[in-house]
Amino acid sequence: MDRLADLAQQSFFQLHKLIIVGTGPPLVSPARILAFDTLRKVGRGGYASDLLAPGVAPLDARDAGLASEIVFGVLRYQAQLDFLIEHYSGRGLRKLDFEVLLALRMGVYQLRYLDRVPPHAAVSESVELVKKTGFRSAAGFANAVLRKVGREAVDWPDRATALSHPEWLLERWDREFGPEVTPLIARANLQPPETYFRVPPTASIPAGVSAEPTGIPGCYHLVSGTPAGLRIQDIGSQSVVPLLDLAPGLRFLDLCAAPGNKTAQALESGVMAVACDFHAKRVEMLKTLGVDVVHLDGTRPLPFRAAFDRILLDAPCSGTGTLARNPEIKWRIGPSDIQELHDRQVVLLRNALEALAPGGVLVYSTCSLEREENDGVIGALGLQAVHIMQRIPGVQPGDGFYAAVIRVHSRPFAAKSGTPGRE
Repeated sequence: MDRLADLAQQSFFQLHKLIIVGTGPPLVSPARILAFDTLRKVGRGGYASDLLAPGVAPLDARDAGLASEIVFGVLRYQAQLDFLIEHYSGRGLRKLDFEVLLALRMGVYQLRYLDRVPPHAAVSESVELVKKTGFRSAAGFANAVLRKVGREAVDWPDRATALSHPEWLLERWDREFGPEVTPLIARANLQPPETYFRVPPTASIPAGVSAEPTGIPGCYHLVSGTPAGLRIQDIGSQSVVPLLDLAPGLRFLDLCAAPGNKTAQALESGVMAVACDFHAKRVEMLKTLGVDVVHLDGTRPLPFRAAFDRILLDAPCSGTGTLARNPEIKWRIGPSDIQELHDRQVVLLRNALEALAPGGVLVYSTCSLEREENDGVIGALGLQAVHIMQRIPGVQPGDGFYAAVIRVHSRPFAAKSGTPGRE
């Protein structure tokens, strides 16, 4: 992780040197340099949260906050920004170089959505980014476009633009949750997520932190301050582990455990835990938990001789329940990706059930809103959940989550006790 952070900072400062010329004041602020560099890497497949973390470390709080606001704002409102760029420029996006498009998105976002940014700074620094990243000939064009941007009401051409989500995804939510709920989900995804943190029984809320308790024991909503030493963990994520009905001494397997928040939450119950993950770098994140850590591929038969009383399979998924904090996902995934994830999730669940002791409980969970990744996985194995929880952004607080509680007796694929219920 340190090596990745070093490389990210080197890249940031290389771009910084590119843009700051002469001995006078910087032509582009560190916040906008970092935002531009981050968005460029997101466009190549990176994730904004991972990229920003090392980049904001050397910045003061104000620049770090502005960089984060620009990055996530541009990604959340990308469809609206692109419509406005085409409207003001009279050009299709395909005619624009990617770096020019990024600088325009940044500029338009600041001009239209940020109250505390002076318009002249948003325009001049966006134009300077265009110049100093190799597209000096487009600087005049960028300047002309940005000087047309205002805050007048806009008649968006369609629902997908107004809600800044792909239409195919909105149509799926219409079918699954109803057309009255879809706008609630989409609008919630356009807002910065609230912060929740975990207070284990052995800890307390630090002095100077104002927080509100939630309906989940140990889960607090941050009002103000910094909960130093405590885990930041969304309320949706914290709602999963209580479904396992944990008790001291139970053998507990967390099959896809990284980054380890749910494993740490489970350890509060005194379980004997084993934490696993597929990616070597993510496995390293688990080694601070003080539990047995196994690097494995959950799509292959699991290497455990003894069965587990409780298993959590928090499966890799599309993440469509987390679009407020991971907005780049909505511009990357497609229907075929969801089907591929479903196929892998079915294999993971089948293998996990083989490691579950008779009378044991398995919770299958995702942070996806898609039926194929949720009920569709349970149904593919002919299973019947004794309880189903689903959290929907804009309806319940926090990220979207799904969890199915599966209880087995003698045979893993004959678990039919209880009557399904949905929160």
